[in-house]
Amino acid sequence: MPDPALGPSAIHPALGHVKDTGTPKGRGVFASRAIEEGEVIEVCPVVPLATPYAELPAELQRMVFDWQTLARMPGTSVLALGYGSLYNHANPANARYAPGPDRLTLVVTACSPISQGAEITLNYNATQGAPVSIADNWFAATGVTPLAP
Repeated sequence: MPDPALGPSAIHPALGHVKDTGTPKGRGVFASRAIEEGEVIEVCPVVPLATPYAELPAELQRMVFDWQTLARMPGTSVLALGYGSLYNHANPANARYAPGPDRLTLVVTACSPISQGAEITLNYNATQGAPVSIADNWFAATGVTPLAP
């Protein structure tokens, strides 16, 4: 979580950088240094959208987070700034996401050790930002064809 001494909206610089994955996925976020399990990778500010996720056009659903489900803010979706909307999918993922205590940030945390240079991934299917999901339906539900890794 963000450093309490900095306040609930404090921004935590990313421990990763964006580069081409070398696959059809295009860009991804990669660890700039070794990251320990439980370490905060990034605290992303979010831009609230006063529209429920299900009512957004499909193009936007692919880029935003369902804040109504994730942060319990009815009728709200958010666009994550920083690298928040650039993390690629994996199941299981090596990172998880959760709303910050102020609900104006998205906190990305390592779920396992991540070596320097490894891609940091999130699980798009998991509710509440969990790193593993049984159902692998996000791509079908949003009409996106998953690209090979």
